[in-house]
Amino acid sequence: MPQAAHNELLARLARGKPIPALVLAGEDLYLRDLCRDQIVEAYVAEGARQWGVSRFSLQEVKLDRVLQQAETMPMLSPRQVVFLDDLEALDDLGDEAREAAVEHLQGYLENPAPFTVLVLVAGKLDQRTKLFKMLSEATLVVSVELSGARGDDRQASNVAAAMPLVKKLAAEAGVEIDADAVEELSVTLNGELARIRTEVQKLATFVGEKRRITLADVDALVVSEERCSVWQLADMLAASDRKRALIFLDSLIREGEEPAGLVGALAWMYRKLIEVQEAPEHANKFQLAGKLRMRPETVEVARRTAQLIPRARLLAGIGALYEADSRLKGGAREAEKRSIMEFLLTRLTA
Repeated sequence: MPQAAHNELLARLARGKPIPALVLAGEDLYLRDLCRDQIVEAYVAEGARQWGVSRFSLQEVKLDRVLQQAETMPMLSPRQVVFLDDLEALDDLGDEAREAAVEHLQGYLENPAPFTVLVLVAGKLDQRTKLFKMLSEATLVVSVELSGARGDDRQASNVAAAMPLVKKLAAEAGVEIDADAVEELSVTLNGELARIRTEVQKLATFVGEKRRITLADVDALVVSEERCSVWQLADMLAASDRKRALIFLDSLIREGEEPAGLVGALAWMYRKLIEVQEAPEHANKFQLAGKLRMRPETVEVARRTAQLIPRARLLAGIGALYEADSRLKGGAREAEKRSIMEFLLTRLTA
């Protein structure tokens, strides 16, 4: 069964059609939470959610405990929703234990409890495994990702797909938001809806009784530290100064900078450098600022850097950034993330 998009799930829930078991597969936290909330709202009355909603993690409990809950009639509610997070933890089991767990889960799915909606949640599932094939046949697999595109195309697609949802987030926060503010917020935060939601809530408080978020508000409040950091890195990368770049990376990580966010900001910078190289030479910084949606002073830095890094090297850098992004979001452990970033900077300064 092909994966359904999150909006297909929401439409199906709106029709009231029961779904005994489904999988939420993907890493967009906002879409995942949105689907969770809609599932609970569709199947469990508000007053019964204390008894009718359970949430487990395979990092903390065994699968047997979860399926036992799924087979137990809920108190004070005709139907229950049972969430099981971190489904991919099954891959960390030994071959024999993993095989037994998959068979146990398959046995439940062949005859699911009629009063339970079982929701299996995974950041990423290997479509080549027996587990995924079984789930595809026995459940509704829902993609909680904005875009199915890959690499730089995926980031651009995510930004484009996020924009219509930003207005919805603003409405939920009780404010309106201008179109150029939507675009700036989506691009600045790489289309990551969970981060955008947090910033929209901050902006709603910031604008107060005005109840309208403008581009000036976004510029004033949503200061992208990652962007500031990558422009500091720009000269080091242009000069292939690997030693300084690695020292700078170490300071960013010590200050709490998220590797995935830094990679996204670097990818944004590389795209802007390519756009600067393609821009007419006679254009002034104010014209380019409007075209590239950058501040005039940042345009000057971008122009200087774009003259120092050949286009072929920028394109190769985009490829290296995509690979690093895939590794970081593909289940890399915390201890591995620094090594991924160091290898990335080694490639970018080659």
